[in-house]
Amino acid sequence: MTKEERIKKIIKVLEKVAKGDFDSYCEIENVEHPDEIDALALKLNILISDFKEYVTALKQKNKELEKLITQREELVKALMNILEDTEEARRKAEEERDKTRTIISNFVDGLLVFDKENKLSLINPRAERFLGVKTEKIIGKSILELAKNFRLNPLIGLVKEKSGLNQEIKKVYRQELFVSEELVLEVSTTPIISEEEKLGTLVILHDITREKMIEKMKTEFVSIAAHQLRTPLSAIKWSLKMLLEGDLGTISKEQREFIEKTYKANERMIALINDLLNVSRIEEGKFLYRPVLSDIEAITQSVINFYKEEIEKKKIKFNFRKPKKKIPRVKVDVEKIKLAIQNLLENAIRYTPIGGRITISLKTNKKTVKFQIKDTGIGIPKKQQERIFTKFFRGANAIRMETEGSGLGLFITKNIIEAHGGKIWFESEEGKGTTFFFTLPLP
Repeated sequence: MTKEERIKKIIKVLEKVAKGDFDSYCEIENVEHPDEIDALALKLNILISDFKEYVTALKQKNKELEKLITQREELVKALMNILEDTEEARRKAEEERDKTRTIISNFVDGLLVFDKENKLSLINPRAERFLGVKTEKIIGKSILELAKNFRLNPLIGLVKEKSGLNQEIKKVYRQELFVSEELVLEVSTTPIISEEEKLGTLVILHDITREKMIEKMKTEFVSIAAHQLRTPLSAIKWSLKMLLEGDLGTISKEQREFIEKTYKANERMIALINDLLNVSRIEEGKFLYRPVLSDIEAITQSVINFYKEEIEKKKIKFNFRKPKKKIPRVKVDVEKIKLAIQNLLENAIRYTPIGGRITISLKTNKKTVKFQIKDTGIGIPKKQQERIFTKFFRGANAIRMETEGSGLGLFITKNIIEAHGGKIWFESEEGKGTTFFFTLPLP
C-alpha cells in the first residue's frame, strides 16, 4: 500500500474519532520495523485510546454533576417546603398565642403564672383588679419581693411555703382569701408540667363573694328559723309530757299510744332543730365556748351509760376497752365532745344489726389521746366514703335501713374534733362494719 493510501486511511480514522467513534484505530503495516507513517499511526492510536478514556471519565463526571445538580434542586425544593411549613407553623403559633392571650385577658378568674424560679411571669387583668396592682410594677419579681407589697402579702402568705427564705409555692386547693368586705377569693395552685418537667406554677383566683354572701344569708335564715321553731316545739314537748304523766287527767291506752308517737316525732324535730343550730354556730365560728381540762374517759363513760338501755335492747355485744394507765386530762368543751362521741355511738348502734358487736377503746401517747369506735354494721359504700363528713349526706345503704336522719351528725362531729385541734378519720367496708377514729391533742 502506498504512503498516500496509508495517510488517507489514517485521515478517515481521525474523521471517525472526530465524530465520536473512539473504537476506530489506525492500521500499522510493520510493527517490528515501523516507518514514519507507522510511527504516526502508533502515536495516533495511543492518543485515541487516551482520549477515549478521558471522554469516558468526562461523561462519568458529567453524570455525577447532573446528579448533584438534581439533588441540589431537590434539596432547595425541600428547604423551600420546610421554610413554607415553618412560616405556616409560626403564623399558627402566633394565632394560638394571640388566642391564648385573649382568653387569659378575658378570663373570669384571676390568673398568675410563676416560672421555674418562682418569679411572676404573667398576670391577667382580672387578677390585677382583684389585687389592686399593675403588671409593670410586679412582673418579673420573686415571691419574696412580692410579699413586700402590702396588697399581695396576704396571697403570697397563703401560697408560699412556710420556711424562711424558701421561695417554693406550695399546693393549695380552694383556700379562702379574705381581701375586703366586698371581695372574697378562692385560691388554688397547680404546677405547669410539660413532658414530666415542671415549667412553673399557675395560681387561680376565683371570686366567691356572692357565694359567701348567699351562704351567710342561708346560715342566718336557718339560725333564725331554728330559734323560732325551737320555742313552740319545746312547749309542745312539755304539754305532751304532762299528758303522758297524767298531770292533765287520766288518758286511755289508745290515747297514750297516739301521744307517745307524737312525742317521739316532736323529739326528732327538736333534735333536727338543735343540729341546724349547731351547723349555724359552726359556720359562724361560734361553736366552742367553754373549753376546760376534762377526763375523756369519764365523758365517754357518761355517753355509754346514756345509751346502755338501747344497746341492751338490740342485744349488741358491747365492750369499752379502757387503758391500763390513767389518761391525762384534755382541754375540751365537754358538751361538744359529748355530742361528738354521742353521734358516733348513736350511728354505730343504729346501723349495727341485732346481735352485732361495738367496741370503744381509748389510747394515749405523749402528744394525743386517741378514741376509736368499731362496729360490725352495714359499713359505708366505697364510692360514697369521700362525702361522709359533708352536710346532709347519708349513705344509700343507710337510707334503706333507716329512713330517718338529717345527715348532719358526722359533719358536726368533724367540726367539733377539728375545732379542738384534733383529727378524725375512718375505715370501712360495706357489709363488714366501720371504725371511726379521732385524736385530741394533750395540753
